[in-house]
Amino acid sequence: MPHEIDPTFLALPLRPLADAALARARSLGAEHADFRVERVRGASLRLRDGRPSGASDTTDLGYAVRVVHGGAWGFASGVDLTPDAAARVAGQAVAMARLSARVTAAAGSDERVELADEPVHGDRVWVSSYEVDPFDVPDAEKTGLLAEWSGRLLGAAGVDHVDATLMTVQENKFYADTAGTTTTQQRVRLHPELTAVAVAADSGAFESMRTLAPPAGRGWEYLTGTGWDWEDELARIPELLAEKLRAPAVTAGAYDLVVDPTNLWLTIHESIGHATELDRALGYEAAYAGTTFATFDQLGSLRYGSRIMHVTGDRTAEHGLATVGYDDEGVAAQSWDLVRDGTLVGYQLDRRIARLAGFERSNGCAYADSASHVPVQRMANVSLQPAPGGPATEELIAGVEDGLYLVGDRSWSIDQQRYNFQFTAQRAYRIRGGRLAGQVRDFAYQATTTDFWGSMEAVGGPQTYVMGGSFVCGKAQPGQAAAVSHGCPSALFRGVNILNTAQEAGR
Repeated sequence: MPHEIDPTFLALPLRPLADAALARARSLGAEHADFRVERVRGASLRLRDGRPSGASDTTDLGYAVRVVHGGAWGFASGVDLTPDAAARVAGQAVAMARLSARVTAAAGSDERVELADEPVHGDRVWVSSYEVDPFDVPDAEKTGLLAEWSGRLLGAAGVDHVDATLMTVQENKFYADTAGTTTTQQRVRLHPELTAVAVAADSGAFESMRTLAPPAGRGWEYLTGTGWDWEDELARIPELLAEKLRAPAVTAGAYDLVVDPTNLWLTIHESIGHATELDRALGYEAAYAGTTFATFDQLGSLRYGSRIMHVTGDRTAEHGLATVGYDDEGVAAQSWDLVRDGTLVGYQLDRRIARLAGFERSNGCAYADSASHVPVQRMANVSLQPAPGGPATEELIAGVEDGLYLVGDRSWSIDQQRYNFQFTAQRAYRIRGGRLAGQVRDFAYQATTTDFWGSMEAVGGPQTYVMGGSFVCGKAQPGQAAAVSHGCPSALFRGVNILNTAQEAGR
């Protein structure tokens, strides 16, 4: 049964605040104005070796007014929930736009802010897909489950320490603009994680093994049976950790790789997700983490990867961390192609960037992480599509004579243009004669984005598809954090360079 918006959020004076702010912006000559109330509640629990080691539960509540006035942006925010205060904040936003227009003119620029058209969506309500709001579950029950899982791991031979965390978020947004769109939304997400650590008594060497369960736009049911097999994963971790601790170092060289979706999602995030943000491609996002090699002049021609590569941007995927009903500019959620048949065919857009680049409409990628921040272009759920009727992971492995099978994300590094990178994994298995032949250590795969995706020979079927993701994708200055998911199947890559990281560190 679908959930309804939290009544305590609906009890706030949402419409009176919006009416006052938008009316004031109109009276001051704004060409466009939008008003946004945000309430974000975030909580975390942390256990060390089965004992509580920290907890937090915070709520951030406020509102923001953004305007286009005289062809310039203006923005202001407030926390006083009265119509008079909202009107004053709108006046401050217009004053900021006037100042911005003068600064822009003094710099010799005649660029004006214009927004791509968007249909008016009336009064819309949207709630994400979940069964049990984690904030309805007592903290004692949450802590008890994490403690029980930690104890299970600690009771296994070879496990010396266990860290357990649970992060939960409920995000409420109310949006209204001068065109007539009004949206009220609620999203729930959570991220449970356990890490087991083993220490060799003779040498002091240590290794860790983390659960692979990704963060998800789900509720408490994610930890109690829906969406992930926790029993199986917890049972396997001690043996996997022990094998990893005694595993030999990898021999550097070129290998065929079968990459599990629990690892590949992060490579997608860094080398495709960020690289296809159009503000980067146009040079409007350059300071925080660079631009992109996938420049706008290459749209429709850049060979991103092999012809089996099909990547979508999606704000509609069920349980996706970047899934919404409407973005923070009142744009309805959509799904679209970014890479089709290996060629760059699309970007992620907000309304200003869409109009600037000649697109008829935004695809709904504006997001602000709080009322105190202005919406910026943020990542959708960017996902590699599986092959209909495609092979199982075991079949992909069977097609490799000498290679590696990579599982789980770990560390990563990529340059500012999202082109040269290296990634590691939770664990890597040697593949010999189409069979797994034990774990290896000290490995990283290194490539350029186009070489890596160009080497992709096969993708798995829908049965191999898993949606990974992150709670804390960073962008903008001041910095903002956004949650985003990336789905993908297992995939086979030929001739990828593997580094021995221990040797590299010793150079």
